[in-house]
Amino acid sequence: LLPQLSLLEDAGFGGVLLYVDPCDLPKTTDLSDKAFMVSLNSGGDPSTPGYASIDGSYRQNRLNLTTLLVQPISAVLAKRLISLPEDTVQKDRCIPLQMPATGKKIISLSIQSVTTYKTISNVIGYLKGTVFPDRYIIVGSHHNSLNTYGGQEWASSTAIVTAFIQALMLKVKRGWRPDRTIVFCSWGGTSFGNIGSYEWAEDLKRVLQRNVVAYVSLHNPVRGNSTLHPVASPSLQQLAAESQSFNCVEKAKCRRSNVSSVQIQGDSDYFINHLGVPATQFSYEDIRTSENSSFLSEALFPVHTTKTEELDPSFNLHETIAKLTGQVTLQIASEPVLPFNALDIALEVQNNLKGNLCDEVVIPQLLAVASRLRDTAELFQSDEMRPANDPKERAPIRVRMLNDALQSLEKSFLVHRAPPGLYRNILYRLDERTSQFSVLLEALEHHKLHQSNETIQAALSEVLNSINSAQVYFKAGLDVFETALAGKK
Repeated sequence: LLPQLSLLEDAGFGGVLLYVDPCDLPKTTDLSDKAFMVSLNSGGDPSTPGYASIDGSYRQNRLNLTTLLVQPISAVLAKRLISLPEDTVQKDRCIPLQMPATGKKIISLSIQSVTTYKTISNVIGYLKGTVFPDRYIIVGSHHNSLNTYGGQEWASSTAIVTAFIQALMLKVKRGWRPDRTIVFCSWGGTSFGNIGSYEWAEDLKRVLQRNVVAYVSLHNPVRGNSTLHPVASPSLQQLAAESQSFNCVEKAKCRRSNVSSVQIQGDSDYFINHLGVPATQFSYEDIRTSENSSFLSEALFPVHTTKTEELDPSFNLHETIAKLTGQVTLQIASEPVLPFNALDIALEVQNNLKGNLCDEVVIPQLLAVASRLRDTAELFQSDEMRPANDPKERAPIRVRMLNDALQSLEKSFLVHRAPPGLYRNILYRLDERTSQFSVLLEALEHHKLHQSNETIQAALSEVLNSINSAQVYFKAGLDVFETALAGKK
């Protein structure tokens, strides 16, 4: 939603009537006549951008998050306003709503939102690790803060994380402990811009930058019942695919090797975009909603309170998500060497450079540095990770050095500034149909609008510097290991 609004704002529009096209709605729901809510807040307390909203913090006076007047309306009302016939379905083919070729409508739009401050609460618990207690795996869910809006969608994540904790406690009673600390977080204020997670993380930013290893998301894990949809950052894609393959059964309707790196909704946002933490999420949804970018997932419709039970009456889908989430979490928490894949990051970068309509002078530079990144990542993967996974060569200092390097693999890909609504972590794409860097595609849209190369050049520079930074980081890691081994000899 925010990237589209920013383009309209840039083009000089003053207001937006926002609706969800009936063609984008899942066939299992009839929401075309329903009003809905959206949050235009990109993350955290808008009055304390970049710092924690705690007692004594300076609050900036930001009444409006955009210069646009934005009003969500139902699709039925949208049809009436532009005088379209009610029926838009012809021979099983849905026709998206379009403005008539002729005619104008004058609409008076008045937004009377009132800003108020409320207290947001998080619930945090942890299971301390025994070998690396200062390394954290965060398992994030959220609790409801919106009466009838959203129904019981928050209950799915709460039920799964509760079942996971109960299972872990049974192991703990028998004397088991993870190597790394597992932190369980139930966030508040998610619907209003992930306020709970943002403010908690901003308050503990220095600690989290040093200690967080991975984020496992349970944001709305059962939002449909047709397809299992795993999402993971490049370094965790292999682990997510292996877990899915291991747990996949026919009745769960799993697909093979469908792990992708697309932007994840919810509270993983801060950890991915400000801390550069590898993240993963398993969810069930109607496959159409994941195939293309749509703000349907950002729209908050009033949902019947029994919607969750209707989607999964036997709770088989919840059980599958619990097993997948638990397996991934325990592997990251317990394996001596973090199960991250450096080479997959380099391959993802090369895939994202295919098909971009960029400046002919810069593209060869991008391809060259991406090729160097792949070569270095291959060396890192084969020369350092494989020996460390051999128990005979698993010296504690070597494992610690390697894990420190693996933990920060994705931090190089945080750009300083990203367009509204796009991830600062450029490894994530807007949707599964596009494999290019989102920041470059967005820059091309602005180029079309203004016929200026300045935005494209700035975006290309950000991408080039990120890839080069990652290559230098991998190379430095190899040099450190070579120096350490030479000293040992």
